[in-house]
Amino acid sequence: PTTNLGPMTCQLAANFAAWVRYAVKPAARQTFGEDVVRVETFGTYSCRNIYGMRTGRLSQHAFANAVDVSAFILADGKRVSVLDGWHGDSKSQQFLRLIHTSACRHFGTVLSPDYNAAHANHFHLDMSGQNYCR
Repeated sequence: PTTNLGPMTCQLAANFAAWVRYAVKPAARQTFGEDVVRVETFGTYSCRNIYGMRTGRLSQHAFANAVDVSAFILADGKRVSVLDGWHGDSKSQQFLRLIHTSACRHFGTVLSPDYNAAHANHFHLDMSGQNYCR
């Protein structure tokens, strides 16, 4: 299961499902020896500008073309969050970097905590752009 998913484009839905199935789940088994039982997100559709600013370009969330992923729950109950794990223990770092790298093959734009402070607690995944991975 995945939390907080709302409307999303068909292409985003297909790529997100494939990423979870073929990248996230195997990476969790490889790194922790556990299955991922839930993916937590901050959602998909939100009619707003980039970074929630009053003016500027519309975010890909405004087109239901983006999802923000915040954490992964393992079968043993461990919660691996982007906020705590990106610079956390070695296994969490390894897992999050593995799935970040794989996300770059599934989505047009991938933003991580390394991109800016606004993304410190999630991965932004969208279908725009062409292999923009930070």
